[in-house]
Amino acid sequence: MKKAVVTGGAGFIGSHLAEEVSKQGYKVIILDDLSAGKMENIAGLLKDSKAEFVRGSVVDLPRLQKVFRDANYIFHLAAIASVPKSMKDPLASHEVNLTGTLNVLQAARDNGVKKLVYASSAAVYGDTRVQPTGEDVPALPQSPYAVAKLAGEHYCRVFTEAYGLPAVCLRYFNIFGPRQDPASEYAAVIPAFIQKATRGEPLAIDGDGEQTRDFVYVKDAVRANILAAESGLSGVFNIGGGQSISINHLADLILRLAGSNQKPVHREPRAGDIKHSLADITRARKLGFHPAYTLEAGIKEMMLSQSTGVSSRKIP
Repeated sequence: MKKAVVTGGAGFIGSHLAEEVSKQGYKVIILDDLSAGKMENIAGLLKDSKAEFVRGSVVDLPRLQKVFRDANYIFHLAAIASVPKSMKDPLASHEVNLTGTLNVLQAARDNGVKKLVYASSAAVYGDTRVQPTGEDVPALPQSPYAVAKLAGEHYCRVFTEAYGLPAVCLRYFNIFGPRQDPASEYAAVIPAFIQKATRGEPLAIDGDGEQTRDFVYVKDAVRANILAAESGLSGVFNIGGGQSISINHLADLILRLAGSNQKPVHREPRAGDIKHSLADITRARKLGFHPAYTLEAGIKEMMLSQSTGVSSRKIP
């Protein structure tokens, strides 16, 4: 049986990825230190013996060397995925997001891993005015988190060129879906809006709400990971929906789907917030990536999952 390791596999994206990889017939090892991940996200997988959980951190190289033994694929999602946290504690962000990534690459190289897929971020672009944003647009990271993600991409390239370790870097735009924490500091506007709307509470919008974002459903992001692993390609690819929506229109959509008559309220703009974000996903199409979910379809499935308490993997 082929073996795949998902670092950060108890987190929001990682748990969905671990589920899908297990369906592909792989022996799945989930490595997570549970600093952000939750055991409840993977409880079904563990109960059905479809995955094995190892509590550990990517800063622990000896642990990685052991876990990666005989692995075919490494999906590296473990990170302190927060721009605000990186601003408050840049050293911690560096240790986990960059030194941790170097550890993962070294352990993957030493164990002869077939392919590594690295979770990068659209944050590397900074507040670019080039819309839609392609991978060749100059990266201007504006936070320690973004710097670490960009440096991790360069490490992936070096390990591919110097050591023969094929690596794909996926620059995620705004991923949303079930299990996303509405209290999260990072890219949590959709779960926060859904929580407020279903409770009949007003939605809070930062600034004028005319800022635009590119959202991609978590199942599409998961499929991008698997396509990246199975492809013969290496390099950097944007993963987004390929369409943008203003936060005002997003609020209206969620209120309509929730059947709420509440009106959004506006508050002060958030410091450092970029105005517009839209992915050019032309290059990702070379992987075979095409978003299968519209924004509305993804939100409906997310709301159904939360209202029933049933994992999205059980929803047709």
